[in-house]
Amino acid sequence: MSRNELHPTTAPVSPVVGSKVIGGLIPCNVIADGILSEHPNRYRAMFVESGNPVHSVADSQRMREAMRALDVSVCIDVFMTETARECDYVLPATTQFEKFEATFFNFEFPKNVFHLRRPILEPPAGPLPEPEIHARLIAALGMLDEAVIGALRSAAECGRDEFAHAFAAATARDPKMAAVAPVVLYRTLGPTLPYGAAAAAALWPMAIRCSQNNPDGVARAGFGTGPEAGDRLFDAIVESPSGVVFTDDAWETTWLRLKTGDGLAHGEIPELLDELAELATETPPGDDPEWPLLLSAGERRAFTANTNFRDPAWRKKDPDGALRVAPTDAEQIGLTTGSTATLTTKRGTAVVTVAVDDAMTAGHVALPNGLGLDHIEAGTRLQTGAAPNELTASEDRDPWAGTPWHKSVPARLEPV
Repeated sequence: MSRNELHPTTAPVSPVVGSKVIGGLIPCNVIADGILSEHPNRYRAMFVESGNPVHSVADSQRMREAMRALDVSVCIDVFMTETARECDYVLPATTQFEKFEATFFNFEFPKNVFHLRRPILEPPAGPLPEPEIHARLIAALGMLDEAVIGALRSAAECGRDEFAHAFAAATARDPKMAAVAPVVLYRTLGPTLPYGAAAAAALWPMAIRCSQNNPDGVARAGFGTGPEAGDRLFDAIVESPSGVVFTDDAWETTWLRLKTGDGLAHGEIPELLDELAELATETPPGDDPEWPLLLSAGERRAFTANTNFRDPAWRKKDPDGALRVAPTDAEQIGLTTGSTATLTTKRGTAVVTVAVDDAMTAGHVALPNGLGLDHIEAGTRLQTGAAPNELTASEDRDPWAGTPWHKSVPARLEPV
């Protein structure tokens, strides 16, 4: 009997490809397969918010093809990204400097910090914060009863207790309204919040739930106990410009959050153990003379963390996103630092600048993530560096979670 028979899975699967749905999410590398299909349940619409799958998902060529095959596509973003240019509708949003945003810091344990950042700049005319875009779309879909919204807004103006009862009753009566609760809170509780922090209204039930699920930690953080603790926590988040400790955990209680029953983290994954047993029978990658190198497509470097900064002038190092090559490979191919070379995979070709790096192992080359984006300079669209996913293939992924094999892309390199 195999391990899979001993440990049967009941995980849901996607309707077209049959891939596992993990944590409620479909692996990004099967999205194009779910669109470019004759299956009756193929994906026909896509709503992209602050994402750039044409650039960030494996196999950009196939992702562009998939976007064009959709019946309708909508993008919310602060830039006309590679994905936005493929969409039917583009809804411009305000930047992170012009709106409220939330940041959860997970390195301060056992004191857990939440920061509601306030805007520091006035937005230009036209772009809207995402909560306003969502609210207008939901209203246009007829999912908001304006009479109920007006009543809830009046209740919010009378105080949090009255609003809490009215909100609970309204969402219990109308499942459609409960399904869009963040928008309802934005339209009703939001206008009563100080500093124009209407976008933070969706944090109110989260603060209450946090106080209910971890009353000791919330109490240690200074918000007391009982029904009012959640309100105190929420008010502190809105009032504090520098962040707030929302729970102060005890080390011995953290393991109780594991849902394994015995309080232990179980590391055995049967599918991976089966795969590990088969590795010895496979041909090692990189042994194909047509593809003598393995490309790491998407190496994190000092100035590749945020693709919002599309202008290469902000990068203090490595402005072109050079391909790092081991000295022995560079010598054999005839390359030096600053040389121009052609990098080829089975999916595409890119012209790259070479950086000879003795930290690289022979047979391995590396491109940074976040490059290959375009920007406008003097009215001309320019592109700097190579976009790694123009070189990757969506089918090269693990069979369980669809994780792309970006660290071992067969490739070859030739001088220009």
